[in-house]
Amino acid sequence: METSVSAEDGPRTWHICWQAAKGRNLLADPSMVDRIRDRLFAAHEPQERALLHYLLMPTEIHVLSRLPASAGPGTIARVVANLVSRWVRDIDRTRGPVFVGRYHAHEVPTAEILRHELRMLAWRPVAVGLCARPTYYTRSSLRMSLGLERTKDFDAKALAGTFGDTVHGARMAMRAVIRGRPPAVELREWELTHGLALAIGSANAASPLVREVDGVAAAFVAAGGAEGIDGAIKLLERWVASKLGLRDGQCLAKLAGSQGARARALVAGLAVQSDMCSAAFVARHFNRAKATLSEQMAASRRRPQDQHILATPLLEILAEAVKLTGRDRPRSSL
Repeated sequence: METSVSAEDGPRTWHICWQAAKGRNLLADPSMVDRIRDRLFAAHEPQERALLHYLLMPTEIHVLSRLPASAGPGTIARVVANLVSRWVRDIDRTRGPVFVGRYHAHEVPTAEILRHELRMLAWRPVAVGLCARPTYYTRSSLRMSLGLERTKDFDAKALAGTFGDTVHGARMAMRAVIRGRPPAVELREWELTHGLALAIGSANAASPLVREVDGVAAAFVAAGGAEGIDGAIKLLERWVASKLGLRDGQCLAKLAGSQGARARALVAGLAVQSDMCSAAFVARHFNRAKATLSEQMAASRRRPQDQHILATPLLEILAEAVKLTGRDRPRSSL
């Protein structure tokens, strides 16, 4: 059973992150590290607020914050983003946006999810090529939490208290959490879910589909590998083909007759259900007219056998699909 880190009416833990706009370097000036740190400390000074962890990179800022129920993540995001944007513009001497859109915020409701977030944040600098090991990166609170350097006004006890009753025990637990690099598919799913990367699909179109995805859609796209949304649809194709008893490797785009129409409609229904893409995108994937595919999807939803297939939990479908294809499993399907 997961342990909650947020009481029902008490403080809640959030992962808040910002991503720099193209061409911006948030840490171009050496003074920016200390200035951003001080701004984060000041934003967490009011009672019941706690800064659990921070990570500063040239193109991203990440914060794990414990906030009272009356103060959502926006209270931190606004005071940090406004000042950092002003500082970066002054340094760059150029106008325009500093961050890509608004901030992203995700609640961290359980101790298990908190451990996962810390692990992914620890390995983020490594994943983007800033260092070779998590503990080598100095623009983060990780080294202070692990006791590898002085705290520099950072209260490491706030995070340590969620990992153990003693300082030594908490540090050992944190080291265990970040030990071993996460698989590429898990890193990809995490960055998609947190809005740090966009899902891309071509589907034979002149202009590709580029969109944010999260939840199960992010898990499918991550499992789809370099092909992105197209690879995710191919996973659904493989799973649907197995459910319909089609031969292994059967190309659903070329499958003729009512069997092909049914298979393509099921794939489209599951893709739309997962919020991975639209029916129009699936129609282009199969080189079919959207109107025709939509009619076949409507017929599929009325068919009892197909209703049973469409009711299969999406994470169960993903787990079976990656097993069929031999791909690595994203964390959500474990």
